[in-house]
Formats: sequence, C-alpha cells, structure tokens
Amino acid sequence: MKKFLILICFFILPAFAYEVFYPEEYKYNESSDKLLFVLDFSNSMTDYLEHQTKVNQVKDMMRYILPQISKDTKVGLRVYGHTCNLIAYNACRSSELIVPLGFNNTSRISYELSRLKPKGMTPITYSLKQAVKKDLNGYDGIKHIILLTDGGENCDESPCDYAIELMKTRRDIKIDVIAFNVYDDDDLAQLKCTADVTGGHFSEAETKAELFRSMQDMIVPHKNVNAVIFHENE
Repeated sequence: MKKFLILICFFILPAFAYEVFYPEEYKYNESSDKLLFVLDFSNSMTDYLEHQTKVNQVKDMMRYILPQISKDTKVGLRVYGHTCNLIAYNACRSSELIVPLGFNNTSRISYELSRLKPKGMTPITYSLKQAVKKDLNGYDGIKHIILLTDGGENCDESPCDYAIELMKTRRDIKIDVIAFNVYDDDDLAQLKCTADVTGGHFSEAETKAELFRSMQDMIVPHKNVNAVIFHENE
C-alpha cells in the first residue's frame, strides 16, 4: 500500500462484474499520433527500489525513451501528486499539464521532469479527466495516453469507472497503463480495467529493467487496436 503525507485519504475500490464485447476495429494513425504521458509524482515515488528512488528511475527511463518516439508524433506531459496540500480537496486536484502536445518536445519534457519532485497524493482519475477534456481536446484521430503509477487511486474516484463511462461516447482515446511496483490486487484490477476498456495495454513492472521494457513496448505504434468495453451487470 502507498504511503501518504496526509492522514485524510479517500479510497473506493468498487466490486465490479463484467460483460465483455468487442466493437468494430479502429485504426491507430501512426502519421498523426498524439501521445500524452501522465506520470505519477506522488510521495511514494520517493521510495527506494534497487538502490535508487522510483522517481529517478522514471526520469532515467524517460530520458532513454523520448528520443525513440517518432518525430511525427505530438508529445506532451501531465504529472500528478507533484504538490503538497494539507486539504484533501486540493491534494486530489494536484495535476498539471506541464508540457502541452507538440512536436520535438524531447528536451523540454526532460528539463521539466528534472526539476519536479514527488510530494502528494494520487489523483489518477482526475488527471485522466483533465487529459481527455483539456489536454487532448480539439485533436482528431486516436489520442494515446500512457499512464504510469506506483499505486492505486486514493481520491474517492475510480479510473476503471471513468474509463467505462468514457468509452460509451468516445472511441478515440486509448490508455496504456504501467503499474510500477504495485502489489495490491484491488489497485491492479482498477488499473488493468482502465487499460482494457479503452483498448490499451497494461503492464506490471517490478524492476527498473521491466519499467524500461514496458514503456518501450508501449511507444511502438500499434496499427490495429481492439477496444474492449466492460459493462457492469445490472
């Protein structure tokens, strides 16, 4: 379980049953891809793993990954948990678009990551909502989000429920999820659901090497992606 800087913690892990169906295939447009990284900067990212903080492992990984992304891809960066707030409402809105989508953003993203420090909570669902409603608004084609987190939602929301609702009206959002050093079964189920319902990829990374490999797999264009939509049983 994650460690928190504040005592107030809202955490809902709904029990859900699924029916699964596969809508008609949609294409992942390589030539006009939009890729938004949504990265965890909550307090637990200061924990050590393999003699290095998890956040520094993520920064190393991003420096390695960014130059490999196609020059034809618009890339952006949103982070969450990077501010410390003693009021739960504010802590659960600690999410910011640091670098808007654009071409040739490698240097800018690397610089912004270098100055950021983990501090707060884990508002995953709020961050995904902001990414969809604001950061990716107005762009055509498939929009690709890569969410990286070292724990589950702790702000009284469910990323799985949000993804289910989103897919009822949208087919242009794909969310890949990397669960970095996450062991709680309920957290993993929520994160996997978030990826599955949007046709995204889900990966568990327990080591730095697995983190690098997971991210590298996700930035390779996937020409055909099948969305999987889950409906809660009545």
